[in-house]
Amino acid sequence: MAAFRTLDDLQPKGKRVLVRVDLNVPMENGKVTDATRIDRILPTIREIADKGGKVILLAHFGRPKNGPDEANSLKPIAAVLSQHLGRPVAFAADCIGGTAEKAVAAMKDGDVLLLENTRFHKGEEKNDPAIVDGLAKLGDAYVNDAFSAAHRAHASTEGVAHKLPAYAGRTMQAELEALDAALGKPKKPVIAIVGGAKVSTKLDLLGNLVNKVDALVIGGGMANTFLHAQGINVGKSLCEKDLANTAREIMAKADAARCAIILPVDATIAYHFAANAPNQVYGLDAIPDDAMILDVGPRSIERINAAISEASTLVWNGPLGAFELTPFDKGTVAAAHHAGALAKAGKLIAVAGGGDTVAAMNHAGVADDLTYISTAGGAFLEWMEGKALPGVEALRA
Repeated sequence: MAAFRTLDDLQPKGKRVLVRVDLNVPMENGKVTDATRIDRILPTIREIADKGGKVILLAHFGRPKNGPDEANSLKPIAAVLSQHLGRPVAFAADCIGGTAEKAVAAMKDGDVLLLENTRFHKGEEKNDPAIVDGLAKLGDAYVNDAFSAAHRAHASTEGVAHKLPAYAGRTMQAELEALDAALGKPKKPVIAIVGGAKVSTKLDLLGNLVNKVDALVIGGGMANTFLHAQGINVGKSLCEKDLANTAREIMAKADAARCAIILPVDATIAYHFAANAPNQVYGLDAIPDDAMILDVGPRSIERINAAISEASTLVWNGPLGAFELTPFDKGTVAAAHHAGALAKAGKLIAVAGGGDTVAAMNHAGVADDLTYISTAGGAFLEWMEGKALPGVEALRA
């Protein structure tokens, strides 16, 4: 982490500190239904405010198309944030210009102010210099605590970091340290589990990982494409048959890089894609033509768990089967429990991330046992693909 300035390097007393956070939380009928992202930014806000800094929060919400609209306003979130923070959070109806400037000027040391949705200005997503200057005018220092938006070169995530002294907030710092431990300078051997529906969405990811890890477990619908590429009949399973050559190329790359590819050796099949559909375990040489592979089988679970046991570091993105439907969650849950137990015992560094993965780890009840869970979605995936993230690069010391 020496490459990044953190809050340890910031003396916030008396300063106006712009803090980019992720408040893009799920809402129904005007109420926040999951406050995970709110809770994750509290340590950074508290630390700056407690040290006498003026905390000015920047965030986006939703995808407003034509400027300000009530449905995408951050105003209702200010009250929820205040509740979780245990102190008042003021709100300004714009993020730049006179309204924002007046609200900032009224702040005292230790105050917290939330500015309106940055995406109400079209120039935000274009990294428009005028928006960047308008934001920079409000602060003396900039803190990015929104790793989930770090893959976007927007005015509030990247542009303003070049105008003011820039630092990583505590959530951003924890994320960068976890990711560095997982793939930057990992303790070897390293294993990656990559699942999900389609190979086509994770080509860059697989191509990067075969050169970084010692073993790569491929599960979910993706595994069917690899099995098909090896001449195995996958029946009516989800399978991108047109990517068979691509799958073979990835396996050849893995072979050249001495990365072991671990594919299912048996499968749980069903004839209907539905919870509790009648199901059976089949060997891969006998998958019925009219059946669908919906999960890995027990022998595959044993093999995956054995590979996890041999590793010192695990990176996980995507479920091993249709985990949202019982009983096709067995493979994902079994591997998650095994990884969670090893991580809790200090025998494994286990980092997981991506939307479905977070849901799967919560479903398995191991979210608190793993070393780190990233809620960043697209940014986590791009990091796993080996891409530079503009919001992170802008923080380099």
